Amino acid sequence: QRQLVESGGGLVQPGGSLRLSCAASGFTLEHYHIGWFRQAPGKDREGVSCISSTDSTYYADSVKGRFTISRDNAKNTVDLQINSLKPEDTAVYYCSADRGSCFTKNREIWGRGTLVTVSS
Repeated sequence: QRQLVESGGGLVQPGGSLRLSCAASGFTLEHYHIGWFRQAPGKDREGVSCISSTDSTYYADSVKGRFTISRDNAKNTVDLQINSLKPEDTAVYYCSADRGSCFTKNREIWGRGTLVTVSS
């Protein structure tokens, strides 16, 4: 069974950093396009970043320069380093895998999410 598990969320002060991790089981992440998404309370889910199967990276304008996505094939994980956190970054963060592209809407696999709360 193909599964994704996110970790690394938590409570952090504005300006702080977190490193989120997306771990796969039952399949190899290397061959998938892995996206990070987030959903804030009362808002729609939005794409944050994606790394393609060829390691091209994409970022939403709101996170460019603050978020960095990376892949570790040996660990079968994709991480999201998030710096200079703002209260508006508060959301549940999900990772998702798809063999099509970074822009596939109906993605194959989703994790259950990890909560990031940015507050003083």
